[in-house]
Amino acid sequence: MLNISRQTSLQLLPSRASDRLLQPFWDNLLLHHLPLISSPFLPVLLAFSSYFFFSIPFAVLDLLGERVHLFYQYKIQPDRQPTVGMMAKGLMTALYNHIFFVLPAVIIGMFFLPTPTLPQDAPTLYEVFIDGLAVLLLFDTQYFIWHFIHHKHPQLYRWIHAIHHEYIAPFSWSTEQLSIPELMTVGFWSNLDTILLKCHPLTTWCITVFSVWMSVEDHIGYDLPWTLNHLVPFSLLGGAPAHDMHHQKPSSNFAPFFSHWDRIFGTAVPLKKKNVKK
Repeated sequence: MLNISRQTSLQLLPSRASDRLLQPFWDNLLLHHLPLISSPFLPVLLAFSSYFFFSIPFAVLDLLGERVHLFYQYKIQPDRQPTVGMMAKGLMTALYNHIFFVLPAVIIGMFFLPTPTLPQDAPTLYEVFIDGLAVLLLFDTQYFIWHFIHHKHPQLYRWIHAIHHEYIAPFSWSTEQLSIPELMTVGFWSNLDTILLKCHPLTTWCITVFSVWMSVEDHIGYDLPWTLNHLVPFSLLGGAPAHDMHHQKPSSNFAPFFSHWDRIFGTAVPLKKKNVKK
């Protein structure tokens, strides 16, 4: 939920040659889609639509269950299957939060936040990668601290974070089953971090989509061999195994994406996967 405010006047130039590979794409956005990319609602649309569409395939897998053994064999907790009602509750909670809290917050922000201009130059692929990694690492640190504190303080846990732990076995639609304070805190950091690190708008939008994918992947309940935690070497990412274990053992695996903080503070707990009967 990363925010880019409205665009003021911008002199558009025709597409030009550039050593930046993303320049033609950025020029096309500026020339043909300026109202969309300058809208303060675009980050919200990107975040929620990413959550929605990324969750669908895994919801289908959960509904099919044992009928698709190719995937079901990787189910982390095969004895705990989400029901349609549980999925609907997760989706409706996220939808309710966005309609009644996120969108009003964006509207209010339109009256108080400055309106930055969109740059003429696209970011380089190197800038997208480095800035994106920096934002993810910063957010990972912020949320690790926040998450740890809320699990160690019973009242904070009960009032703010407990709703996310309603289910011992997470599933894709439960990714954004959050309380309003937690959702707004995550949104605040997501906005602030890209501003502090002076990210290009295109980089910011890429981070939005990618971070939502990582969040959904953490909650899918499947230890698939091609997910990011297996593709990135040295177990740098926790992925679904780490977060699933966190829901089983809430005093462990507090980091949302990476694994270094849990290793450093001794809160990393490996997954104990149950076998699926063939």
